[in-house]
Amino acid sequence: MKKEKLIIGTRSSDLAMWQANFIKKELEKHHKNLKVELVNVKTKGDKILDVALSKIGDKGLFTKELEVALLNNEVDIAVHSLKDLQTEIPKGLKLAAITKRHEVEDVLIARKKNTTIETLPEGATVATGSLRRRSQLKHLRPDINVVELRGNVPTRIQKFIDSDWDAIILARAGVERLKLKKHISSYIPVDMMLPAVGQGALGIEINEKNEFAAEMVSFLHDKNTFAAVSAERKFLKELEGGCQVPIGAYAQVKPNGLYLEGIVGALDGSVTYRAKIRGKKSDAELLGKELAKQISQAGAKSLLEEIYETVRK
Repeated sequence: MKKEKLIIGTRSSDLAMWQANFIKKELEKHHKNLKVELVNVKTKGDKILDVALSKIGDKGLFTKELEVALLNNEVDIAVHSLKDLQTEIPKGLKLAAITKRHEVEDVLIARKKNTTIETLPEGATVATGSLRRRSQLKHLRPDINVVELRGNVPTRIQKFIDSDWDAIILARAGVERLKLKKHISSYIPVDMMLPAVGQGALGIEINEKNEFAAEMVSFLHDKNTFAAVSAERKFLKELEGGCQVPIGAYAQVKPNGLYLEGIVGALDGSVTYRAKIRGKKSDAELLGKELAKQISQAGAKSLLEEIYETVRK
C-alpha cells in the first residue's frame, strides 16, 4: 500500500478524543504507511450543556455534525460511542466496523469505597443524566432523590466532588478508558441495572462510497460484538426509542447462542417490564425485534407513549 492519509472526525470531549486516538493508534499499528489525522467537530450535544438531554430531542444529538462532515467528504471516518449513535444510519453513510466491547456495567461513584446502591443512606441524592439509570435506580431504591447531571466524564466527576450529592452513576467504559478508575466505589451488576444499548462498544461510521476507509478499518470489526449490539439496536429501534428514554438492553454471544435481555421502565421506577430471549447469533436482529414485540405486548408500549409525552413537555 502506498503512503496514504486518513482523517478521523471526532468530538473534542476527553472520552471522544480517547476513542479517536485509540482508533488512530490501532490503524497506524496495522497499516505501517498510513498517516492518520484528527479533526475536531462540535456537535449540538456539546454546545447545549444546561438542558436535560431528554428535553433537547436526541436524533443525532452527538453525531449529526460528524455525519455531515462524512457526507461532505471532509473526514473519512467518525468514531462514536455506539450508545450515542441513532439506530437509523443516515442515507449515504454506513457502519463500517464495531470494535470489541469494553465491560458494559454502570458504576457508582460515591464518597466512600465499596458503597453500593443497597448501602447508600436512606433518602440519598444521586446524580445522573440518563433516564434509563434514573428509572432502574428508582425501581431499586424508591427513597433515593435523583438529580440531573450533564457534562463529559471528568466534568461530571468534578461536579460530584464539589457537590453535596451522595453519589453519581457513570458507564464503566468511559471511567476506565480515561484512567479514572480510582473514583469507582462499586460496579453495578447488569442484573441490577441493564446498560444502554451499545454501551462499551465503538462504532466506526463512514461514507458508503469511501472504499479506502472501509478497507482501512475492516480489521477492527468484532463479529461477536456486532451480533450482540445488532440485537440491542434492533430492540431499541422497534420500540422507537432514542438514547434518552428509559430503555436498557444487553446481549451476549455464548457457545449455545445469543442471549438478549431488555428493560423498559417508568420514569419514577414504579413499573418495569423486563424480558429475556435466546436464539442463534445469526438471527441477532430477529431476536431484537421479537423481544421488543414481547415487551411491548406486556405493557411497555403504552408506558413509552406516556414517557414521550412527559419528556417532551
